[in-house]
Order: sequence, then C-alpha cells, then structure tokens
Amino acid sequence: MKTNHKKSNKKVQTSAAAMLNFLILFSASDKTAAQNNAGIVGIDHVGINVPDLNKAVTFFSDVLGFTPVTQLGPIPLDADWKKLNHINPNTGDVTIKMINAGNGASIEVFEYADNKGSKTYPNTDDIGASHIAFYVNDIHVAVEYLKSKGVKILGEPFTTPSGDTAGESWVYFETPWGSKMELVSYPNGKGYEKTHPKTVLWSPKNKAIKKTADDFDPKKNTLIVENHLKIWNEKDEAKRKVLLNQVYATDVEMVDRHFIAEGFEDISKFIVELQTKNSDFRFSAKSIETNHNIVRLYWQFGSKSKPSVVSGMDLFVIENNKVQKLYVFLDQKE
Repeated sequence: MKTNHKKSNKKVQTSAAAMLNFLILFSASDKTAAQNNAGIVGIDHVGINVPDLNKAVTFFSDVLGFTPVTQLGPIPLDADWKKLNHINPNTGDVTIKMINAGNGASIEVFEYADNKGSKTYPNTDDIGASHIAFYVNDIHVAVEYLKSKGVKILGEPFTTPSGDTAGESWVYFETPWGSKMELVSYPNGKGYEKTHPKTVLWSPKNKAIKKTADDFDPKKNTLIVENHLKIWNEKDEAKRKVLLNQVYATDVEMVDRHFIAEGFEDISKFIVELQTKNSDFRFSAKSIETNHNIVRLYWQFGSKSKPSVVSGMDLFVIENNKVQKLYVFLDQKE
C-alpha cells in the first residue's frame, strides 16, 4: 500500500505538472491569438480634455518642446453621438489637436465649446483618473527646467531603491490647466531587466537615439575606441570615471560570452577586478576597422614581455558620439 501510495502521488504530481505546462502554453497562445485577432500593433495616442486648446498647445509646444501637427473642428456633435459617448447633451462643438510628443504615442487634445461636463479634476485615486508620463534623460535637470518655466512640481524626485522598478526615478507635475503629469527616468534600466526577461516594457529611451553625421565619421569613431582602451588601462578611479562619461553612453551595455555588464558601475567594477588579477597587464590595439557607426577593435592583453597573453575582438555600436553597445569576443586558444 505504501508503494502504491508513492506511485499514486507521483502520478498526481506528473499530471499536475503536465496540466500547469498546458495552462502556460494555452495562456501564451491565447494572448497571441487575441493580439492577432484584434490586430493591435501598439499605442497610437492618448487623449485628454482641456479647458483652453490654445493655451494647452502653447504649453506642450513652448514648454515641453512638442509639435502640433493636425487639427479637426470645430465639429458639431449630434444628440445621438453625445448620448452614445456619454457627453452632456448641452455641450457644444469639439475641436481636436494632435500633437507629436517625440518618441512615443501622440497626444490628442480636446476642447469642448460650452462644456457642460464636470469642471472638477478627478482625484488621483478616483476610478478613471489618469496621467501621462514623459521619459527624461536627467530628471533633476528636467525638474529645474520646468520650475524655471513656472510649472508646479508635486514633491521631489523619488528613486525606487529595490524591486522590479529599482533605479527608476519619478516625480509628478501639474499643467497650467490642472492635469497631473509625470517625469520618469531610468538611464541604467529597471531592476527587473537584470534578470533578462523574455518580455520587457517598451521605453522611449530605447528609441530616442538618432544617428548623426558624427556617428559615421571614421576618425572620430577611431578616437572613441582608442579612448575606450584608455579606460581599461586606467587605474586611477577618478580619471577612469571621467573617461567613462566621455566614451560610453550612460546606459551602455557590454555583452560578453559569459555575462552582460550594464552601465558605468558594472563595467568599472569588472575593470577593477581584471586589473587586480593582472596588475602588470595592459590592453593594446592590433588594428581598428570602422564601418559607419560600427567599429571593430582587434586587441591584445598582456605584459611588456608577453603583450598577447589574451587576444580578441570588440565590436562597438556608436550612437551620438558614445559607445552604446560593446560586444566582446575572445580568441580561442588552439
């Protein structure tokens, strides 16, 4: 009976595991099917109501640097449309302006003439309350800029210390018409990204990088790579930090066969460990090849008497005069 009981438990566990796998697969395929059936590609725009369209457009344009693109209206709304879309029957025409908000969804701004709807802004915890968040490279610089424009900042920037959103800084601000919006920044990514999940959240910072003419300049790119070597040979922490800021993007990613280092701190830590283990070794270039904003560095690492104890090739992706990606390949010893 005891043996049968164990076998029975094993069968139950196996069946449970099989069922769990089935549910996971079914759930994943169900999501894919739903997306395919709906034909959803992504978020196109977000819409907000404002009391004065011209003042709102001026704020978005002059303060936030966005670009108004299209306008519809004034459009008269018939009674059936108002009823269907929960609009007060005595509200007048609507005018709509679509604004390009940079790397992300556009903002659709509505002004209703003779607006008979509620003039009270919802509280943050009210059902239906919403806000728009704008990604910034440096949240403290952005806050000071908005303050200089007379924008009300709701508190001070807060950086999440741990968890899935560790490293994310954010703060709310208020528009001239009273809507709450947000500044957010995570130049070195968020905590959950360290686990390299299959699905990551979309971020405008990944789309904000635009190639410039300098990105294709072979002389400048060669100099960047030469300065990269200086970083790896520099033992003075303060000097290395200066070089890191000059050569690498703040969210630089170094991809090795065995690990991925993200940001200045991770890379600098690895450099220190490497220098500690090989105090008399230095990196030197064997050759550098450029192709637009892609650069190959063939390098060697060793002492003066044996300069090529280790050799390999680094592949650089350069954006806006900074190393954005660095892929490391070690030569295999025969």
